[in-house]
Amino acid sequence: MRKYIPDAITSMNLLCGILGVILALKGAVAPAFILMILAAVFDFLDGLAARLLNACSGLGKELDSLADLVSFGVLPSVMLFETMFKSTRSWFIFIPLLIAIMSAFRLAKFNLDTRQGESFLGLPTPASAMICGSLAYFAAVHPSSLLAQWCSGPVLIPALAVILSILLVSEIPMFSMKFHSHGKEDYSTGIRRTAFLCITACIAITITVMRLNWSLAVLTTFIVYILMNLAFAVIPSTRRQES
Repeated sequence: MRKYIPDAITSMNLLCGILGVILALKGAVAPAFILMILAAVFDFLDGLAARLLNACSGLGKELDSLADLVSFGVLPSVMLFETMFKSTRSWFIFIPLLIAIMSAFRLAKFNLDTRQGESFLGLPTPASAMICGSLAYFAAVHPSSLLAQWCSGPVLIPALAVILSILLVSEIPMFSMKFHSHGKEDYSTGIRRTAFLCITACIAITITVMRLNWSLAVLTTFIVYILMNLAFAVIPSTRRQES
């Protein structure tokens, strides 16, 4: 019976994604983001449960990808679409839907790519989703802010969607935030992860002290995650050219 526990948790991830899409299409972007965060929690817990219960399976892997596509592919696309739809009716509002398509390619590639174990190649779908979701959430709860005004324009969200779509299917190495129990982690990966966690803590403290909306901490954290990985990808190639 225990082998079905991880799949049940994954199903909760999928349910949160479905409910989030329904709310987003009704214009309730803020609660949709809360459901996205819950989906991310379930996404973490299903993998943890599978390892603890030794209940990993091919079915669970495929189910996890399908759930992630809805929660971290379709949902963020719809949230960005709805954010633009409130202020404009140009064809630019459809560009964010590209994230859902590229997320599907990203997840299918991940299931077939044996190189992606301790780290990723390309931006993980949850990271992309958190950037989209936190941005849409902030624009919804602070509609008069400068950032919300940029989101209502024809440039920021479409540009963000294109950049994230490219990163999703890129070959750029991205470190994983999952800690493994076998203790054979690459030293450099551990250093990068520790540095990222320290920066995340600093961001959270700064946002709290400045009394800014918590969604900005989420947005900033995952932007920093991308920038760090881009920097780590460029530095080794620069060293090779110098040598």
